[in-house]
Amino acid sequence: MTRTRILPLALSALTLMLTAAPAQAQTNGKKITIGLAVANLQANFFNQIKQSVERNAKAQGITVITVDAKGDSATQVSQIQDLIARNVDAIIYIPAGATAASVPVKAARAAGIPVVNVDRNAEGAPGDTFIATDSVLAAKTLGDYVCKQTGGKGNVAVIQGQLGTTPEQDRDKGFSQALAKCTGLKVVAKQASTAWAQDEGFNIAQDMLQKNPTISVFFGRADALALGAAQATKVAGLGGKVMIVGFDGDTAGLQAVKGGTLAATMTQRTQYMGQLAVKSAVDLVNKKAVPKVQLQPATLTTKANVTPFITNHP
Repeated sequence: MTRTRILPLALSALTLMLTAAPAQAQTNGKKITIGLAVANLQANFFNQIKQSVERNAKAQGITVITVDAKGDSATQVSQIQDLIARNVDAIIYIPAGATAASVPVKAARAAGIPVVNVDRNAEGAPGDTFIATDSVLAAKTLGDYVCKQTGGKGNVAVIQGQLGTTPEQDRDKGFSQALAKCTGLKVVAKQASTAWAQDEGFNIAQDMLQKNPTISVFFGRADALALGAAQATKVAGLGGKVMIVGFDGDTAGLQAVKGGTLAATMTQRTQYMGQLAVKSAVDLVNKKAVPKVQLQPATLTTKANVTPFITNHP
C-alpha cells in the first residue's frame, strides 16, 4: 500500500533527474519530431500531460506536432495517419476510446514508427511501451480509504468511465478488490459515462439518487464525474451527507478536495508521465531498450495532504 504514498519532494527530485537530458535530442544528426495524439484536450488530465510533453520536448530541441481527437476515435485514426504521412520519428498516443484504438498502432508499426501509449493501451496492439498509473493498486487504496472512513457500511454508487478503456477496467478491478474485503459496503448503482465529463456525472448521479435515495457514497471514476455527483447531491439537498471520491488529481479535483466537496481523490503523476513519454520516445527512436509497461504510483489525496499538489503537481 505504501507504494502509492509518494512525497512531493521525492517527486520533485525525480523530475529534476529526468529533465537533466541532453539539450538537443537527435538521431543520425537529424532533429527528432514527435507526434502527440491526444484523446481530448477538454480534459484537464490530458492537458497536463500535453503541457509536460511539449515543455520537456522543447527543452531538448524536439519538435512536437499535437493533434486533438476531441473524444472521437475515427478522427484520431485520421489524425495519426496524417502524422505518419508527415514522417514523424515517434508517436505519443493517448487513445480516444476503445473503439479502433489498435488501428493507429498497427499503421505506425507498418511505417516503422515507434509508439508510446500513455494512460490507455490498445487492445490487441499495444504500443512499444505503455505509461500509466497503476490504477488497480490506486483504486484499491481508494476503496480501502472509503471502507475505513465509512466504518465499512453504506450504499455505494459508481459512475464509471468509458467502458473498454484501460483506466476504467483497472479502476473497476482495484475498487472491487477493496470492497470484497469490506462486505458492509454494497454497490447499489453502477452506470457508465461516455466522455468522463462533469455534466454526465451530474445527470447519472441525479438519476441514481432518484432511484435509490439511500446512496451514501459516490465514486466517480474521474474527478470530473465525482464533481458532477457533488452537484447532484447538492441539488437533492444532500450536500455534505454523501461521501464523494474521485480519481485523477486534476486541477478542479484538487481544489474540491481542499474545499471539502470531495473527500478524496487519487493524484496521478501527469507531469512525470509527460516527461517519461518524451524520454521513452527518444530512446525508442535511438533503438534503446524501453520497458513494455511503465506503471506509476498515485497518491491518496485528502484535505490533509492536498495543498502541495495544488502548488506543484507531480
